[in-house]
Amino acid sequence: MFDSLSDKLGGIFDNLKRRGALKEGDVREAMREVRIALLEADVALSVVKDFIAKVTTRAVGQEVMKSVSPGQMVIKIVNDQLVEMLGSDTVGISLAAPSPVPILMVGLQGSGKTTTAAKIARRLKEKDNKKVMMASLDIYRPAAMEQLKILGEQIDVPTLPVIEGQLPVDIAKRAMTAARLQGMDVVILDTAGRLHIDQTLMAEVVGIREATSPHETLLVVDSLTGQDAVNVAQSFSEQIGITGVVLTRMDGDGRGGAALSMRAVTGQPIKLVGTGEKIEDLEEFHPDRVASRILGMGDVVSLVEKAAETIEAEDAEKMIKKMKKGQFDFDDLRSQLRQMKKLGGMASILGMLPGIGKMKKQMASANIDDSLLKRQEAIINSMTPKERERPKLLNASRKKRIAAGSGSTVQEVNKLIKMQKQMAGMMKKMGKMGGRGMPLPGQIPPGMEGLLPK
Repeated sequence: MFDSLSDKLGGIFDNLKRRGALKEGDVREAMREVRIALLEADVALSVVKDFIAKVTTRAVGQEVMKSVSPGQMVIKIVNDQLVEMLGSDTVGISLAAPSPVPILMVGLQGSGKTTTAAKIARRLKEKDNKKVMMASLDIYRPAAMEQLKILGEQIDVPTLPVIEGQLPVDIAKRAMTAARLQGMDVVILDTAGRLHIDQTLMAEVVGIREATSPHETLLVVDSLTGQDAVNVAQSFSEQIGITGVVLTRMDGDGRGGAALSMRAVTGQPIKLVGTGEKIEDLEEFHPDRVASRILGMGDVVSLVEKAAETIEAEDAEKMIKKMKKGQFDFDDLRSQLRQMKKLGGMASILGMLPGIGKMKKQMASANIDDSLLKRQEAIINSMTPKERERPKLLNASRKKRIAAGSGSTVQEVNKLIKMQKQMAGMMKKMGKMGGRGMPLPGQIPPGMEGLLPK
């Protein structure tokens, strides 16, 4: 997410910081480079012009030129302006309306609208403890209604039964009536999409909107379409009126132009982002955290929140008890590796840690990715329960057997043993300290740094 833009901005600001004292010409030259980087990231031209003008006005002022570290001051100004561009405040889905609260999902075909409807339903059910019903109003796309029904079954959320031949407006009215009779808190209305914007699509959505008076009208757009996503958002905003945007496939968007342009173009907040294909891969959009990630400052708050959601309290308690005794065997290491996978793997974790951009590049060049976690787990799985519990048993012949059984080399087995020893030593020290300084669950374990390229 934002990798390409983050790399380019990182290089520009590294040059600024190295210069010490700055002249106005240095700042203006840097801003020209930032402008090019934003345009290459597919940010809308009008948004780029406004952004650069505001940053330049502040960055060439006396507060920067006379500050102790002018390079850092420029970065702070860029960060503040990025946050403003992205929307300043985090804005979640509003349910401040009489039940059942109608949420209308709109967007083009292929944007991930139906899957997003189910993701939102799951989120409202599990996080907000709401009774949710979903209804498909898509009578055109083959199996659209069946898709929503299957997703509903997966997350245990009811869907409106299908009546053949009903028109979308009539389905919407029936959904509202059924939700009211069944005591639902929220009803999610999944409208049909088109391959492109046309008046038939807009007229249908307007009709549904007038029939149901939705409290939220959420536009779902595919962030990978870049400037096209921004154009779609502008059209829906002008013709339908939206209350927020959901960006899908943000995990695959290395540029970020759609996210950076959306608020300025529509005047409406990005409320949620899809970060993967799994039904739980949906996150609130935090402008300040996203700005930090773009500028290579990490997003530790999101990492901690994600860890709290994914790590079982019972597992954490077991780990703390073992740590206090100075114990850390291969079963514990395997548990840590699995936690890292739950958190989205190495790339996801590294993207949230500050100052890690260069390490990510090194990992990419050395072909170190999430397959490393799988190989390490395979090695541990090839050990006997006694070997996992007592690493000292691992002599040369056992290492050969483990390497053969896991499809790895003895060198890889030795690296993993070294990592386990380092982590065991660290746990012992922390046990004596009463647990202070314990790493975040899912954080790259001490010792794994040895596996990264120098």
